[in-house]
Amino acid sequence: MKQLGFILSILSFAFSPKAQQNNCTFLPPQFTIHFGTGNVRDINGDDLYDYQRVLRSCPSDGYYSFASYTSACFSDDWHTIAEDHTPGDADGNMLLVNAGRAGGVFLRTPISGLKSNTKYELALWLVNLCKPTKKCPFPLLPDLNIRLETPEGRVVANIGTGEIPRVPEPRWTGHRALFTTPASTSTLILVMVDKMPSGCGNDFALDDITFRECVEQITQVIPKTTATTKPLGTSKPPTTPKPAPKKTAISPQKKGQVAEVIKPKTDTISKTISVIKQSPKTFPPTPLPLKIRENPLVRRIETEASEIKIELYDNGEIDGDTVSIYHNNTLIRSHMRLSQKPISVIVDINPSQPHHEIIMVAENLGSIPPNTSVMIITTPSKRYEVLISSSEQKNAKVVFDLKK
Repeated sequence: MKQLGFILSILSFAFSPKAQQNNCTFLPPQFTIHFGTGNVRDINGDDLYDYQRVLRSCPSDGYYSFASYTSACFSDDWHTIAEDHTPGDADGNMLLVNAGRAGGVFLRTPISGLKSNTKYELALWLVNLCKPTKKCPFPLLPDLNIRLETPEGRVVANIGTGEIPRVPEPRWTGHRALFTTPASTSTLILVMVDKMPSGCGNDFALDDITFRECVEQITQVIPKTTATTKPLGTSKPPTTPKPAPKKTAISPQKKGQVAEVIKPKTDTISKTISVIKQSPKTFPPTPLPLKIRENPLVRRIETEASEIKIELYDNGEIDGDTVSIYHNNTLIRSHMRLSQKPISVIVDINPSQPHHEIIMVAENLGSIPPNTSVMIITTPSKRYEVLISSSEQKNAKVVFDLKK
């Protein structure tokens, strides 16, 4: 069976290096995940709780597969797609995902080798596999959160696709985000989450995840020179008078002669560098799990500008509790099982982002209700231990603010 490596392969034809976005000239993709051909190695590890891989082109609820086509899946509810998105990729695979009971993480894979402290574009292509049919008048649509984070959990890139609509004919749509790699991290983690549960309409295909370096443009502005005009009243072109010798009187002008004064001009080239001003950070719309449950404040902490580390452990007996974690209304951890091994998150508190809200959502109550955990918070000057309890009616919120 034919196999091709599909992580970190270079596809210079996938995007034009001349493309412009946000003052960027993009180089050819440094890395592309295009899912290879045939029975490829799974890019996911063993830590996915909500999805499993199968070897077929019509995966059922809670399963995914790498396939080169779809054909009459689920009584022809899916589009029949003859090929993947990659141009010229004969029998190439795409990732097919059939949403699980509670949505969750369907892809988690390391990305290595990006340059440090460098601006990149993360891009990918998606298509809703479900046809618009009368059998599903009120569909649940795919709504994905795609993020790139450090091994400690700090998010460096974030894409929210919004709901991906059903359309009469399959249509691939691109989704992109610019980000800057950390100065000291060589490996990042790519995490993809479907925020919606299973149901008719919530199935999708994904292909061609690319990382392109952004080279910012420098624009040179050269001012125009003004042509010298003839002085009035002369029939001959003006001439520049020779400088008078020192200590010599200047003779009076002859009648009818007009004196020309020529000021020296210096050639100047002014360079302007385009600066992208960062807009003030605002929270995205409140997601459904935070709307339908109460969000009582458990602890508020004021701290100096710094990165703080948050670690979440199961409190007491390990009984199968799972939680999702939201940071400023953005899902950053989905259906994580609490254990003696911490779930880690890094929060950067600084003047441009002085307020942070971390909300824990219980996805189940384990075998011993309620869902309880211990949050260890480490700042440069202090360590906090916070007991967290959440249920199917209440979440738990911890707030961090920059000291004034």
